[in-house]
Amino acid sequence: MKLTYLKSAGVLIENNSTKILCDPWLVDGEYYGSWVHYPPPDFVPEDFNDVDYIYISHIHLDHFSPKTLSRIKKNIPVLILNYTSKFLKKNLEILGFNVQELDHNQRIELNDGLYINILAADYCDPSLCYKQMGCAVVEEKFGATHIDSMCVIDNGKQTIVNTNDCPFDIAKFSCFDIEKQYSKIDLLLVGYAGAGPYPQCFEILSDSQKLLEAEKKKMDFYHQAESYINLLKPKYYMPFAGRYTLAGHLADLNKFRGVPELEEAYTYFTTTDKIEQNNQKCIILNSQEHFNIDDGKPSKEYVIIDVNKKLEYIKEKLSKLKYDYENYNYPDIDEILELLPNCYYRFEKMRQEINFSSDTKLILDAPGKNAICISCNGKGVSTLLKTKICELERYVMFTVDPRLLIRLLRGPKFAHWNNAEIGSHIIFQRKPNEFERGLYYCICFFHS
Repeated sequence: MKLTYLKSAGVLIENNSTKILCDPWLVDGEYYGSWVHYPPPDFVPEDFNDVDYIYISHIHLDHFSPKTLSRIKKNIPVLILNYTSKFLKKNLEILGFNVQELDHNQRIELNDGLYINILAADYCDPSLCYKQMGCAVVEEKFGATHIDSMCVIDNGKQTIVNTNDCPFDIAKFSCFDIEKQYSKIDLLLVGYAGAGPYPQCFEILSDSQKLLEAEKKKMDFYHQAESYINLLKPKYYMPFAGRYTLAGHLADLNKFRGVPELEEAYTYFTTTDKIEQNNQKCIILNSQEHFNIDDGKPSKEYVIIDVNKKLEYIKEKLSKLKYDYENYNYPDIDEILELLPNCYYRFEKMRQEINFSSDTKLILDAPGKNAICISCNGKGVSTLLKTKICELERYVMFTVDPRLLIRLLRGPKFAHWNNAEIGSHIIFQRKPNEFERGLYYCICFFHS
């Protein structure tokens, strides 16, 4: 088998004449325009119209990329986990694809002696992925509340495990199954970095604190990757996924994200004493280069990215890009206020369903002198003078561009809170600095 690295979690796996395209995010500007690639892509989605299958691991836009998939032929079957929630399936079908749902941990033959086995990540924990708005509050093993998956692709002789960006402690039970079922792993694709708004979007932190938290975040993801490597003991492993650069006016936040350069991760993995270096070999690839499992050789030696050139490119070009919603007009406050009753109804329904209650006020910044104040214990939604926010004993405040805010309030068809968060479009303030999981989960339902 041969693997070609594309961008982020996007890879092409080939076995004889069969090709599987995995998680193709190949077009800049996902997450409403804030996520781009560096180096920029020098290929287009249409270049992959000859693949036999597409595997999409989950709904996040750097894996399920509408801007990419809309440009790929719709007669290519798309393989996904048979999620209880059909959100991913429906979105792929809206794009025009024929979707094949595969049950958890069921190895099936695709074509030409090539097999795939998709496994669920079986619970959600925002503390592991650094996303405030977790996928679930109440977990069910392999049930409706997870949204992530990993897969094993093999030809009976060689085996590739693709973990995309599943944190180890979320997917460890599936990893245990893989370790038992497959006698050897030839190549492990393992995430080494993560998205999420922390620490770059938290104004409660000083710049120096953000840098310290960013280093901690790097180490947390390195350790998660180590756990995969030490359990599965692959012959080769490749750090990938989670790579992105913030564009537009958020470009200044790049240094606080805690996302290492790929060569920085390579240096860590090849020098740490927490991995059995004699038994596993780390490889990294530039975009469009491939690794052949048969001879264990890359098509080309890795070329290190010039960080100074990258910073200059961000400053001169990426920082000047506009976000998708910046092409829309600013809403007036009345347009926002008329959406609030339906938004609160959905929020309150979910709050009661998960039995969450808190004295914390959820504040949404809004145009003008007033902010939106949402009760988390059933006392309704109202407006509050912005000058009075600091007097509250407990609050979490979301600051969002009004042009994006109104789309969030109109519903997932227009914009989704989780995607806005991952895209770093939400600036957070909270007093005290405590994480209340139910609050962040319920806000995802605050739409009309």
